[in-house]
Amino acid sequence: MKAKTLTAQLKKASSLSAQTVADRLVALRAERGFSQARLAELAGVDRKTINRIENGHFSPSLDTLTRLSVVLKCRLADLVEAKRSKR
Repeated sequence: MKAKTLTAQLKKASSLSAQTVADRLVALRAERGFSQARLAELAGVDRKTINRIENGHFSPSLDTLTRLSVVLKCRLADLVEAKRSKR
């Protein structure tokens, strides 16, 4: 595979991943009734970090994702996998 093609594919996959995490975090936070500030406080991260993740401007570390999943009482996979539609 050519380097330019691989680079473009990686960039696209990374962008989709960030958007998936953003969408899932917004949905799970809303379902649990947390404000960004409260979720950040409980997870031990800055509120701005939550905001940047939810807006797709920040790719969280595994540690941050783990902290969020503990507070949201969900599996780590629930934060990183796109929600599948039921058939």
